[in-house]
Amino acid sequence: MESRIREVLKSVEIALKLHAGGIELVSCTPETGEVVVRLLGTCAGCGLSGITLKEGVEVALVRAIPEIRLVRAVQ
Repeated sequence: MESRIREVLKSVEIALKLHAGGIELVSCTPETGEVVVRLLGTCAGCGLSGITLKEGVEVALVRAIPEIRLVRAVQ
């Protein structure tokens, strides 16, 4: 599951880099379907980071990997 998540995050990161941002995988728990990421660069402090996380990152991950139930970010 982790390698699949990393592949999806690579495609998401292309869009984030357009805004001088980035993303990294912190952890994943296959048993619960939880994924924890860290937003980087300008995305880390952006007021729209919650929307980016839920409507961008989470949507892309769930579409590609239906077992994912929750995506959250840490600093």
